[in-house]
Amino acid sequence: MAKTATKVAVSIPDALFRAVERARRSARKSRSAVVQEALRDWLRRGTEGQLTRDYAAGYRERPEGRSDAEAALATASALLADDEDW
Repeated sequence: MAKTATKVAVSIPDALFRAVERARRSARKSRSAVVQEALRDWLRRGTEGQLTRDYAAGYRERPEGRSDAEAALATASALLADDEDW
């Protein structure tokens, strides 16, 4: 049978533990749920950060020119003028 979860032991400062315990009890969440949510958020922020760094690097390689800005404005204007519901 495949393992669905892995148990881990981590050390955190007492003050942080007490703060998390108060918050999770108030939210009626298990420790596991809180840790899983925190880890997912941490991974998501890392991915978003990498996407932002990649975008910035691309922009430095090829900055937006006047024609790019004009094309974006024309596209936005056309979309706003379109009667179709988005």
